[in-house]
Amino acid sequence: MGLAPMFNSRVLLAVWLLLVAVLALPAQAQEEEEEGLEFGPAGPFYVPLQPAFVLNYGGRGRLKYLRAELSVRVDSIHVANSIRHHLPYIRNNLVMLFSRQTEETVNSLDGRESLRKKALAEIKNILRQEEKNDKGVEDLFFTTFVVQK
Repeated sequence: MGLAPMFNSRVLLAVWLLLVAVLALPAQAQEEEEEGLEFGPAGPFYVPLQPAFVLNYGGRGRLKYLRAELSVRVDSIHVANSIRHHLPYIRNNLVMLFSRQTEETVNSLDGRESLRKKALAEIKNILRQEEKNDKGVEDLFFTTFVVQK
């Protein structure tokens, strides 16, 4: 009979420890989740502006086509989500910007670099208007740039 009380106390201790461990798991998971939300994963992040831009440019005369794919580099998930949220507005303004370009602009390296900087400034301007903050938008890249004369 001397073993039965000792066995029961060990079993009760093991069950109690297991119960404490199981109850502590959700609290630990919540702390880790809150830390992830507060800081988020480290950047930079690249946000593709999909679908590709396909449009006419150059004004009157023979139709000329431009196809461009762009990605925006941002420093946080929050800024990436802001860009995705305002994507229709961003795409509209970029279509207008690209369609105003001349043949000389889209066919020269300096012209394309100038266009890239203007497109980046346009995105920052939209975020400044809509989100009251354009911080976190680091750069813009043409991943494809094709011109048909």
